[in-house]
Amino acid sequence: MKIKHLFIFMLIGVLGVISVFSLNALVVSKPSTKPTLPTVAEIEDVDAATANITEVQTRLKKWGYYTGKVDGINGPLTIAAVKKFQKKYGLTQDGIVGPLTAAKMGISVSSGKSSSSYNSNDRYLLAKVIYAEARGESYTGQVAIGAVVLNRVRDSRFPNTVAGVIYQPWAFTAVNDGQINLEPNQTAYQAADDALNGWDPTYGAVYYYNPATATSKWIWTTTKVTQIGKHVFAV
Repeated sequence: MKIKHLFIFMLIGVLGVISVFSLNALVVSKPSTKPTLPTVAEIEDVDAATANITEVQTRLKKWGYYTGKVDGINGPLTIAAVKKFQKKYGLTQDGIVGPLTAAKMGISVSSGKSSSSYNSNDRYLLAKVIYAEARGESYTGQVAIGAVVLNRVRDSRFPNTVAGVIYQPWAFTAVNDGQINLEPNQTAYQAADDALNGWDPTYGAVYYYNPATATSKWIWTTTKVTQIGKHVFAV
């Protein structure tokens, strides 16, 4: 009887030890449920993506492709609107704003240059082309010319400097006829500063023309974004 009881006590002890080890194993292997904070880079990526989606929605809504709320969320309505736009222009209908779709929309898929990336000579040249091309236009119309130059700088289809864009052969009438050599006034400088600080009344346009005087047949194939004064702005 004593031997039987001793055996039972030993068995209970062994089972207890096994249970303790098993419990410890479960505790150690339990995954942490504590949420991890996003890194600064991840936050910046999300902010940039939201800003880009907002810009896409704004343009598609203006052009009649998107009917939803401009909220920076890439939902079903936004994707469907992108596909409609892509179908219109013969692009792959995947609902993704890749380089080709972005270029047709006049949107840069990269962050491009910030205002701090430009120097005093860039400001001077920008003021000169604004004065030469749009001194008879409203102030908004003058800022718009500067914005087009900067949009081109950020667009891979054009030179990536202000000087390169302005002096690209046959890009600006004012360069061809010499008006670029006129000295800009204070208003032109102010318009250049506003453009450099991010004001873009053209919504990303990379082309502009006066429909009353334009002679290029090609320019009429571009997509009109808006009109300010005598100039039509397009992508």
